[in-house]
Amino acid sequence: MARNTGPVWRISRRLNFSILETGEELKRRAYIPGQHGSPSKKIKQSNFGLQQAEKQKIRHMYGLSEKQFYNTYLRAVKSKGITGLELLQLLESRLDNLVYRLGFAITRRQARQLVNHGHILVDGKKVDIPSYSVKTGSTIEVRERSRGLKLIVESLEANITIKNFVEVDKEARKGKYIRLPERNELNTEINESLVVEFYSR
Repeated sequence: MARNTGPVWRISRRLNFSILETGEELKRRAYIPGQHGSPSKKIKQSNFGLQQAEKQKIRHMYGLSEKQFYNTYLRAVKSKGITGLELLQLLESRLDNLVYRLGFAITRRQARQLVNHGHILVDGKKVDIPSYSVKTGSTIEVRERSRGLKLIVESLEANITIKNFVEVDKEARKGKYIRLPERNELNTEINESLVVEFYSR
């Protein structure tokens, strides 16, 4: 299954979860889209349905295809730590996600576009692969001739909350991936253990 490039708000409503992590998508209509959607209608899910929905929440939030997400899960399984936390840490270590976390883009989709178009440097070298796994201690910056891009300027002016596991110098358009995130620093609305259960069936 390819990565979904359709309307994010519709996916958020389908999953009853803010993919953008802002809550904006659910403010007006916090129920599923389509003719069967209704504010008063409640859908009962099986255990499998709950597990699958949780997988979709995380997959869509980070913008991965099914294959990419499963391969990331396999990497987490091979690690020595807790599989669920390792999965989230691997996802947070993606270059497109860190560009978003540093505030150079308002959404992960925008961040992916910046990386794809070669606007981002990692430790002084151009990297145009959004899934590139950034090591802790690495420096991420916008290349010099791209620092005045309207998208980047507007994103930095939006004052997106910067997580404690990264630090950023807005004037220099440069940031650093200090350390791996702790679980309490990430989205509390997701339950990664259900994803582990889904793939462990």
